[in-house]
Amino acid sequence: MSPRLPRVTARQVMSALQRAGFCVSRQSGSHIIFKKSNENRVTVPFHGSTILHPKILKSILKDSGISVDDFINS
Repeated sequence: MSPRLPRVTARQVMSALQRAGFCVSRQSGSHIIFKKSNENRVTVPFHGSTILHPKILKSILKDSGISVDDFINS
């Protein structure tokens, strides 16, 4: 059983993605697109200090290949 998803903001997710080696590729409106290599692309909705919905966080983690444990421990 995987641990419960934390309640985080877009800023915290962006910082975790950058620690995992992702770089900002571009921004389209309020969505920031990160890339690690040609095959990995992650989109983060950025709305200030609003807490992301758990389903959005789960989708971001799935797209990035980061496990919940790794995200919590980073």
